[in-house]
Amino acid sequence: MHWALGRQEMGLLTFSWRESILRQIQEFYKRLLVIAVPVILQSLITTGVNLVDNIMLGQLTETALSGSTQANQFITLYTFVTMGISMGASVLSSRYWGARDLVSLKKIITIALRFSLALALCFTAANVFFPQYIMSLYFQPDAVGEIAAGVTYLRWSTGCFVLMAISLVLTNILRSMSLSAVPLLASACAFGINIGANYVLIFREIGISAMGVAGAALGTFLARIVETGVIMVSFFRNQRLRYRLKDILRPCKDLVMEFLRISVPVMLSDSLLGLGDNVLAIIMGADRFRICFGQLHNGACAARQHDIYIRGLSFFQGCFLTGQTLGEGRTKEAYRQGYTYLFLGAVVGVGAALIIQGISGRIIEVYKITDETKEIARQLMNALCVIVVFRSTNSILTKGVLRGGGDTRFLLMAD
Repeated sequence: MHWALGRQEMGLLTFSWRESILRQIQEFYKRLLVIAVPVILQSLITTGVNLVDNIMLGQLTETALSGSTQANQFITLYTFVTMGISMGASVLSSRYWGARDLVSLKKIITIALRFSLALALCFTAANVFFPQYIMSLYFQPDAVGEIAAGVTYLRWSTGCFVLMAISLVLTNILRSMSLSAVPLLASACAFGINIGANYVLIFREIGISAMGVAGAALGTFLARIVETGVIMVSFFRNQRLRYRLKDILRPCKDLVMEFLRISVPVMLSDSLLGLGDNVLAIIMGADRFRICFGQLHNGACAARQHDIYIRGLSFFQGCFLTGQTLGEGRTKEAYRQGYTYLFLGAVVGVGAALIIQGISGRIIEVYKITDETKEIARQLMNALCVIVVFRSTNSILTKGVLRGGGDTRFLLMAD
């Protein structure tokens, strides 16, 4: 009798243990989807904007296309550096949000905004005073038309740096607070503005003179205004955080060194990625590539956008939840989540490879390019299909789990 009762009690304990584990798994995936689904949709929207921009610019001259594409490389470098600051801040913000330490969270937001705005002003000054020199880095001196087109694009994009500084920092802070729907809404609004404005401004529509490259830059600038505005309104109206403009002046010296310890390696790590992309662009802008540069870079750009956003998605899935879990004091749970991210990284990578393989042919056919250039673009796409599987798995463990746990120096050394 006692033996039977013992077995019954053991059965109840086993069932309770399994039920507890199942509940934890369900809660984990629920939290993961709350963050991941909006990020996936936002990535698709952003990728769509970039592809449509390239298609529209592809209808102009090759000179205009090459110049604007190379000018975007300088802006992309700034984006990588600023994302390093904002992602470093989100490592701490997700942890403080998980611990419900709103005072420290506000200080981290203030520090991140100060650093990102200072960096934005530096890039803005370089963009205003040295656009000719910047573009000369990407082209040979005799590429006068390409350099002029790039200078035009940079000058009309000057206001984007400050807007991006604010939007990128606040976007990652909102995501660390599990509010990924707000950046998604902002991107959706920017998508409509960017596509509509580009169509009107690049080409001569509704009585407005065609602006060409300048129109593309102005359309993007208008989209940035809308995107940043939506994010700021939602951020400052959040009743749980209650961050106000006056908080930008609050003293936060006690967390500056902690912020630098986490964020500087992240910023340097991401800056290396941006520099790598820029060196590639400089090589592609050399004389021997210039004949097909504008056409070839379109196909490469489409593939690389998938690569960039898969890395970003991996980071958002891993970093924020890991930071929140550690902030809640559940260290063992964070370890178990790490193994789950390893599996999810491989699944995301394979899925991305299949998507790229499936749409690459249709993307390449959109552009007016030679058969030889199409074949080169297909080879680039095929190579990326292999690379993205390993990079996705690697990114979710390093930029996701390790950064979420605060280990940013190892990743910097690896990069």
